Amino acid sequence: MAEAALTTIGGATQDEGVETPASRATRRLLRRKGAMLGLAIIAVFVAIALLAPLISPYDPQQQTWSAVRKAPSALHWFGTDDVGRDVLARVIYGARASLLAGVISVAIAIFVGLPIGLISGYLGGFIDALFSRITDAMLACPFLILAIALAAFLGPSLGNAMIAIGITTTPIFVRLTRAQVMAVKVEDYVEAARCVGNPHWRIALIHILPNILPALLVQATLSIAAAIIAEATLSFLGLGQQPPAPSWGSMLNAAQRFLVNAPWIAVWPGLAIFLTVLSFNLLGDGLRDALDPRSR
Repeated sequence: MAEAALTTIGGATQDEGVETPASRATRRLLRRKGAMLGLAIIAVFVAIALLAPLISPYDPQQQTWSAVRKAPSALHWFGTDDVGRDVLARVIYGARASLLAGVISVAIAIFVGLPIGLISGYLGGFIDALFSRITDAMLACPFLILAIALAAFLGPSLGNAMIAIGITTTPIFVRLTRAQVMAVKVEDYVEAARCVGNPHWRIALIHILPNILPALLVQATLSIAAAIIAEATLSFLGLGQQPPAPSWGSMLNAAQRFLVNAPWIAVWPGLAIFLTVLSFNLLGDGLRDALDPRSR
């Protein structure tokens, strides 16, 4: 009896000490300083976007003609633009447009691309060939060129820009999901689930989908960075956020005429874009290393 109790206690202690895949991935991610730095910077920008009305020193659309193109000072930390608006306030509110565009665009791409890639990779045959040819045709067009064409067709606005970026990003998730499904569906546990009589929808959603989510999560993080750049590009060309609403891309567009006389108008939104994109890339690289079961 004593030996059985000791064995039971020892077994329970041993089971409690087993590391789960989620805790292992978290531990690996916490060890990567670059990923943690990127996550911290992203958290700061998200907080700035959410708390913009509370921390902004001025109205981002308020024009002060007596303070046109003023250099950074104690009154205006980031200076003012060509019509006297506070650059710091516009950078703070511009974070909303850029982060919203990045997240929603990638969400659209996942919502459309994930089911298509899952069906294409699992069923194969004619459906796979059809979706693959459409995907190849879209990938043959340069990313920004296709996004600009779609945004111009839909009309200049932030919402249409997000739709255009989302549609342009969709083929990436279709191709990635298809490749992951084709690799996972031949695994032994999927064959076992098929042998015991599970329907196809259950195999695809319960046994295959959870095992391809890590790769999709990494790609989503990297795609958000690309979407932020695309939104800034569309706003720079006048196809994204429309003035006087603040956007980092539209701020760069307005600043291009004053790069010599008032460089601070371009420096701060450009630096915000650089830090945000770099942070998402660092986080994506860290997630890829942390979620890879072959990494140590």
